[in-house]
Amino acid sequence: MGRIIAIANQKGGVGKTTTAINLSACLAEAGCHVLVIDIDPQGNTTSGLGVEKQRLDRTVYEMMIGDCEMEDCLIHDLFDNLDLLPSNVNLSGAEIELIGIERKEFILKNSIRDLKERYDFILIDCPPSLNMLTVNALTAADTVLVPIQCEFYALEGLSQLIHTINLVKKRLNPELDIEGVVFTMYDARTNLSLQVVENVKSNLRQNVYKTIIPRNVRLAEAPSHGLPINIYDSRSAGAESYRLLAKEVIEHGYQKD
Repeated sequence: MGRIIAIANQKGGVGKTTTAINLSACLAEAGCHVLVIDIDPQGNTTSGLGVEKQRLDRTVYEMMIGDCEMEDCLIHDLFDNLDLLPSNVNLSGAEIELIGIERKEFILKNSIRDLKERYDFILIDCPPSLNMLTVNALTAADTVLVPIQCEFYALEGLSQLIHTINLVKKRLNPELDIEGVVFTMYDARTNLSLQVVENVKSNLRQNVYKTIIPRNVRLAEAPSHGLPINIYDSRSAGAESYRLLAKEVIEHGYQKD
C-alpha cells in the first residue's frame, strides 16, 4: 500500500517544487514505484520533469472537473519508476468551477484511491497558498512534508500551515499527520542559516529531517533542462542531498509501520 505525501507550504520560494521533483526522482532511483501529482496551476513540476505543459489536453484539471478519468491523464515512465499526473494553467479555473459541487474537498482523494495499490509513493506538489486545491491534496494525503527555507522568516506562516493541517485532520482527514520538515536553500557560509535551523528545531515539535538541502547552482539549473538533479548532475551536492532525504523518507515509513 503506497504512501501519499503532500508537499506543502503556503509561502512561495521555499523549494517545494524542487523537492517534489527531486525527492520523487531519488525515490524512483532507489527502486520505488513513484507517482508525482502536480496540483499547482503554475505547472512547474510538470515542466521541471521535461513535459511541455501547454501542449497537454488532459491534466489534473480535466480529471477534477470530470472531463476524463485519472488513467487518461497519467504520463507513464517519464523516468524509470516515475509517473506523472501533470498540470498547467487551466487548473487555475478549477476553484471557481468546483463551487457548489458537493464534497469537492474529496475529489482528488476519490480519484487516486485505487492508485495506492500501484505505487510505493504518491507525492503531491501543492500550490503556494491554502486554497481548495491544497485542501484537496491534504484530504487525499497520509502525511504532509513541509520544506522550509533557511531564512529569517522561516517560522512565519508555518504556524498557519500547521493550523490548516489540524483543521483538515479534524474535519476531513482524521488520519493526516505531518511527515516532517526539511530545510532547503541552506548556505553554510552564513550564521543565519544555522540560527534558523536551531530556532525551528527548538520551536517545532515535529519530525525534522537530518538531511538539509544546500543552495546549489546545479539544483537551480536542472529544471530548465527538464531533468531531476540525480540525472542532470548525479554527483552534485544537490543530488546527494536528495538521495539522503529519499533514504530518510523510506526509513521513516518503515518506522511508522
